[in-house]
Amino acid sequence: MTKDIALIGYGYWGPNLLRNLFDTKDCKVIYCCDLSEELLKKAKKRYPSIIITTDLDRVINDPKIDGIVIATPTKSHFPIAKKALLAGKDVLIEKPMTMNVTEAKTLVDLAKRKKRILMVDHTFLFNNAVLKIKELIDKNKLGKILYIDSVRINLGLFRPDVNVVFDLATHDFSIINFLLGSKPKSVKATGKKHFNKNEAVAYITANYPKNIMTHIHISWLSPLKIKQMLIIGSKKMVVYNDDEIAGQVRVYDKGALKEYDDQAKEQIKINTRTGDVWVPKIDLIEPLSTMTNAFIQAIISREQPKSDGNFALEIMESLEASNKSIRTGRKVNL
Repeated sequence: MTKDIALIGYGYWGPNLLRNLFDTKDCKVIYCCDLSEELLKKAKKRYPSIIITTDLDRVINDPKIDGIVIATPTKSHFPIAKKALLAGKDVLIEKPMTMNVTEAKTLVDLAKRKKRILMVDHTFLFNNAVLKIKELIDKNKLGKILYIDSVRINLGLFRPDVNVVFDLATHDFSIINFLLGSKPKSVKATGKKHFNKNEAVAYITANYPKNIMTHIHISWLSPLKIKQMLIIGSKKMVVYNDDEIAGQVRVYDKGALKEYDDQAKEQIKINTRTGDVWVPKIDLIEPLSTMTNAFIQAIISREQPKSDGNFALEIMESLEASNKSIRTGRKVNL
């Protein structure tokens, strides 16, 4: 059952989405829409069968189109998605979902009312390395999760529309929320602007249920490109390095144990434990390919995908709370 799809936006992320949509089963890409004639010519040269246009209304109002994929600047996500949902289309939006929580809630409510699929491109939910970590946590292989530490830093891209929190921490919150099955209870964040009106570096401490503390360091202003997460459990510890081709996930049989004086019945010291390192096999499948396939299958089955509007709304709440904390200097409860 082939579904006809239109891509809106062929700038930074659009070419990656279009490439994967063309390779996705049960998907036929009809339109590529953008305001730039030059970008449209590039799309047409690479995909001759596609219809290129600058007319958004033509695309959205075409009754043959089943789904709209939005890869435009963040500030335009809401009006385009709203128009598409009102036209009865299923919608996939590039992250972050919208500019604020109010817009995100409006889209979630509208999708529910119109009985449409609303999905956000939180690609890490379709990453086999992240899925392996989720499996380890759900099977209690790591024990009680004590804390998570994440670093996502590089030099550029300085975005004019959103700050580094909305750009990069979107990934970290999506991974952590997915792994822990919850949004944070509170966040405390600090950030700094350097070259424009948007923060280029930020540090976020987020507290999750079950007394799990997480820390996120994000920056557009680093000489090193690092995308690494530590997941510390009471039984085992995981290092997830997204820049690794092989060995993205390493499981360390390390930990700390309390030692008690049996007679006094009190703790006397803490001993550390060191064991083997296990590197699980991770199938190297492009997550974006899995994500686009999930969108098409959701359109066919009418079942909500795991990165649906409700999941994305919780990410938006986490991001907005982080920005509020940066502005006020206070902890923000969610």
